[in-house]
Amino acid sequence: MTKDNLRTFLGWCSVINLGILLYWILALVFARDWVFWAHTWAVDISKESFAEINYAMMGYYKLAVILFNVTPYLVLRFAKFSR
Repeated sequence: MTKDNLRTFLGWCSVINLGILLYWILALVFARDWVFWAHTWAVDISKESFAEINYAMMGYYKLAVILFNVTPYLVLRFAKFSR
């Protein structure tokens, strides 16, 4: 695998993962009640606990995307490699 292939792969991984994060945020903003019902019909938790869990997991997901996708992509994009 060449550096160009890896850079392209990480770039698309970043786009896809950030799209998933954006979808998650938009689902909670515009369909909060439906998302709450869909995820808690079998488990009895409060809306406050549900919101806390979701926002914590969004933070962890965003951190993982930045750490494992965006940062290596930027390093491969802007670093000067000598041959």
